[in-house]
Amino acid sequence: MYLKKVNGPRIVTLADGTTMTRADLPKAGVRRWVASRKAAVVRAVGARLIEREEALALYGLSEEEFAEWENAVKAHGEAALRATALQRYRQP
Repeated sequence: MYLKKVNGPRIVTLADGTTMTRADLPKAGVRRWVASRKAAVVRAVGARLIEREEALALYGLSEEEFAEWENAVKAHGEAALRATALQRYRQP
């Protein structure tokens, strides 16, 4: 069995005790971003499974968009990433 060489770890343990691998990440070129996919990318970058720049390039995200996702998760949790919760969680 051959393993593809990747930068960084292949598996990380998250704060809640669960593990996350690169297989748990959304596929490259995702067009429809649901809250669970956004949360998976934010968790992966936070746990250093992938680098921030790699995530931005892989998924075609802007720095501002990804920063908004991170800020929403820090301030209100993963529920804030839902499109229907924009008004509730992103009030000034």
